[in-house]
Amino acid sequence: MTEKTVLVTGARGFFGGYVAEHYLAAGWRVIGLGHGVPGCTCEGRMVWHRAHVVLESLERLEIEPDLLVHCAGSGSVSASLRDPFGDHARTVDSIAAVLEYVRRHCPHTPVVYPSSAAVYGDAAHCPAREGGTVPLRPASPYGTHKLMAEQLCASYGAHFGVPVAVVRFFSLYGEGQRKQLLWDACRKIRQRDDLYGGTGEESRDWLHAEDAARLVAAVALHASPACAIYNGASGTATTVRQALTLLYRELAPGRRPCFSREARHGDPCDQRADVGHTLSTGWAPQIRLEEGVRRFARWFEAVCDD
Repeated sequence: MTEKTVLVTGARGFFGGYVAEHYLAAGWRVIGLGHGVPGCTCEGRMVWHRAHVVLESLERLEIEPDLLVHCAGSGSVSASLRDPFGDHARTVDSIAAVLEYVRRHCPHTPVVYPSSAAVYGDAAHCPAREGGTVPLRPASPYGTHKLMAEQLCASYGAHFGVPVAVVRFFSLYGEGQRKQLLWDACRKIRQRDDLYGGTGEESRDWLHAEDAARLVAAVALHASPACAIYNGASGTATTVRQALTLLYRELAPGRRPCFSREARHGDPCDQRADVGHTLSTGWAPQIRLEEGVRRFARWFEAVCDD
């Protein structure tokens, strides 16, 4: 049987690395494009091309992959507020290059775009449901640019027949993630700083990156010019206080998190996904939050003690 090839942009990044690992384990040839820090777990087992994700660098690859997963791009609300122009380039311009490359050179290659629940903003409709009737009110340039990227995906599907699937991921986490709540909290615990922003009652819908990578593989089988959108989440809301309490049990038993009651601009108060459409693909999350937090804590201890 002919070996299948997947092109993963951002394969040295946090989530791109999980996607690359998933396909390597499934026996695929993985080609990575982008930047990122050397030393990811799939180093040496994928073909790596260090370059910006622009049309010229994609065309230099001279490949027609069986699948393209575009994980490169912006991943930070705060960075988008500091540099909205750069965030636009990393998110909107890069997906435009990917879609144009597929249109010109491999129009039947499915494209999976990992988007973000940031397109919903602080949704009045909770759980957030995919579909045209759901109001999309991004609260940051990051969310706005993700929405623009989704619209490009839909446009290339409608006008040029490019098969696309979009996944709006909610709160992704997992070993290797060196930013966002769990990583920041681990560092604060080490520094004996137990004060966090917000009230602690803000809710998030957590999904481990291993489950998220499996979801990418599931929706790739359903990519089409109709550009279906899926919520990437567990369907369960967990407060920030609850998530941090799980982490404290692992790293600081006897201590507990405290909250300043001051919210950070651009962060939604409550998020929970309707995952009915997502579950219809046959996918289901396997890693419970308690297990995932335990694994994250053990990984953090290992990397900090090295």
